Amino acid sequence: MLIDTHTHLYLPEFEGEQEQTVKRAIDAGVLRFIFPNVDLSTIEPMRALAAKFPENISMAMGLHPTEVGVGWEEALGQTMAELHRGDYVAVGEVGIDLYWDKTYEREQMLAFDRQVTEAERLGLPVIIHCREGLPQTLEVLSGHPGTQAVFHSFGGSVADVEAARRVGDYYFGINGVVTFKNCHVRDALSAIGLDRLVLETDAPYLAPVPYRGKRNESSYLVKTAEHIATHLNLPLSTIASRTTANAQRLFYNSK
Repeated sequence: MLIDTHTHLYLPEFEGEQEQTVKRAIDAGVLRFIFPNVDLSTIEPMRALAAKFPENISMAMGLHPTEVGVGWEEALGQTMAELHRGDYVAVGEVGIDLYWDKTYEREQMLAFDRQVTEAERLGLPVIIHCREGLPQTLEVLSGHPGTQAVFHSFGGSVADVEAARRVGDYYFGINGVVTFKNCHVRDALSAIGLDRLVLETDAPYLAPVPYRGKRNESSYLVKTAEHIATHLNLPLSTIASRTTANAQRLFYNSK
C-alpha cells in the first residue's frame, strides 16, 4: 500500500476522467490520497471528487501562496471559514513562493503565519509549499515551535534539510522530481531518513521518468517509490511500508 500525500486529481486537467484516474491509482496499489486545496475556485471540485471515494481520499484546506494578491485577506477569511467545517486532515497547501513574483512577499508571509496559527489551534499538520522562499518559510515557522508539517515537493539539498531541522522536526514529500537525471534531491534522501520521508505525485505536475513531460497521475507514484528503493538499495516493500507509516502518523494519528 502506498499513500499519495499530495495530489490534485480534481483539477481541470483530469476533467471527464477523474474517477477513472483515482481507480487506476487504487489498482496500482495507491490506496489513500491527500487532496490539498489551491484557492476558492478549487474547493467545490475537490470536495465533489473526494465525496465519491470517502474511504480513500482525505482533504487539506488552505490558500496557495501564489494566490495571495489583491484581496487576499478576504480570500483567506473564506478559506479559513471552510477549514472550520471540520472534515480536513491538514492545512495546505500553504507557504511561500517567490519564484515568479516577489511583489507580495510580505503578504505571503502574513497569510502563511495566519494559516499555521489556525493549524495549531485545530491540532492539524501543515502542508508547506516552498519555492525560492526557504528563509522566509523558516522565519515564519520559527514562531510556531512544535508545528507538525511536511515540506511538499522537496527538491533541496542536505543543507536545506539541516536548516529546516534547526527550526522543527518536519517531514519531506518526495515526488517524481527525484527520478530526473540531474536532480540533486537524491543526495538528500539519506539526510532526510526513512522516518521523515513521505511520497507524493503533485499530479498533474512533475510526472516521474518514464512519464516525464506528460500529465502526472497518482498511479505513477509507484515509479517514484521504485526509484527511491533502488537509490537507497532497499526493497520496494520497505519504502512502501515506511512511507505509509509516516503519512499515517502525520495525517491520521488522531483521525
